[in-house]
Amino acid sequence: MNSALANLRESVSQGNWGYHPTGPQAAEPAAFACLALVANNKLREATKLANWLADLQKASGSVGVTQEQDTPAWPTSLAMLAWQACDVAAGTNKFDTPRQQALDWALRTKGKAAPQQDHIGHDTTLLGWSWAAATHSWLEPTCLFVLALKANGQGEHPRTREGVRLLIDRLLDSGGCNFGNTRVLGQATLPHVQPTGLAMLTLADESSRDPRINRSLEYLEHILTEETSTASLCFGLLGLTAHRRRPTHATALLENAYRRDKKQHTTNCYKLALLTLAELADSSWLPQPQLLQPITSSSRKLEHETA
Repeated sequence: MNSALANLRESVSQGNWGYHPTGPQAAEPAAFACLALVANNKLREATKLANWLADLQKASGSVGVTQEQDTPAWPTSLAMLAWQACDVAAGTNKFDTPRQQALDWALRTKGKAAPQQDHIGHDTTLLGWSWAAATHSWLEPTCLFVLALKANGQGEHPRTREGVRLLIDRLLDSGGCNFGNTRVLGQATLPHVQPTGLAMLTLADESSRDPRINRSLEYLEHILTEETSTASLCFGLLGLTAHRRRPTHATALLENAYRRDKKQHTTNCYKLALLTLAELADSSWLPQPQLLQPITSSSRKLEHETA
């Protein structure tokens, strides 16, 4: 997969870090590309992206989707990971200030709880993070913020622990998960590969023995094929790799996905970054925890603003 890394570097050098080569630069592809480049010792190019993310940050501490789109601000979590990865690799604290401002914002921010209802299967009172302001907590943004908080030394913070409880609560009884529903109107929902992989990555360092975690890993082991879309394949492999259950044919699957995207002209920075990360044999690309203290005392309370 050296070709994916080479294409990623070329894309970044040309300023193309969006979801499409001709689309706007976007925070999520930039952050994943930054993490992939740091993991491959390409610090100069990674720092270019980290600087861009810092320029994108608002006074509130949040990071929006693009330069033109301040909200929703769920990419703040990924920016936190990217900044820390760069600082750890460089042995500096260049991004301490944006990290601290983002941490403060993340701890103030929460999804919207709802009264528990019989026709909804998950615990609607648990607070995680949402995709957009004043909406319910969903699985994927909660995963990303839990990863970011753990990396910034807040693994035992009440918000992080509640986020972990939410993720486990949203796992399906048969294994796997989706965007965050488990049962609606008495009907069990179906699992999706990408959120399942991200959830397994996030829960890999937890001591939970909930049987749904193993069932989710088994689901990933059986569902990943040459037909799996690139992003889903990569997140599935990231989740399995974090649990030391990486398939022996992982590289072959990734190479097939790369060739397919090239043939269909659907390659972009986002996919290249994920392919580069998923090729790694372990999860060492995730930054090692470094303690950051919230800036304001309000962020230590559970009286958070909605986001």
